[in-house]
Amino acid sequence: MAADFSDLTQQVNELQAQIKATMATGRDQLLAQVEQAQSKVEQQASQMQAKAAQTKEDAATSWQAMQDRWQSHIAQLHQRAADKKAERDVHKAQMKADAAEMYAADAIAFAISAAQEAEYAVLDAALARSDANALAGAG
Repeated sequence: MAADFSDLTQQVNELQAQIKATMATGRDQLLAQVEQAQSKVEQQASQMQAKAAQTKEDAATSWQAMQDRWQSHIAQLHQRAADKKAERDVHKAQMKADAAEMYAADAIAFAISAAQEAEYAVLDAALARSDANALAGAG
């Protein structure tokens, strides 16, 4: 399980480096990267939906709520993709950039929350294993 948490840290660090590199790219390349990221997100969402169909009904309510928020997020991405009409007005473009930055901040906050939830899950699993080992040794 420690390796899983290390993988998460590595992925976050790689994404942070990609974000810094992206800031120096042109609009066409940014648009291509956005479309590629959207495709990756949609593929991941499809995989998550397939896994969700296979899970048992005794999944925790908080996990289900997080999946519901994720599905809502994917639906919003689809809606945004359908509305990709370019805005020429500088004021509207500024408002769009502000909204995108707010969305990015929310996504970062969600990722931090997910990382904290993962940390809790790892610690809880380690405690459960320790309890199980202690009970097995006592019997």
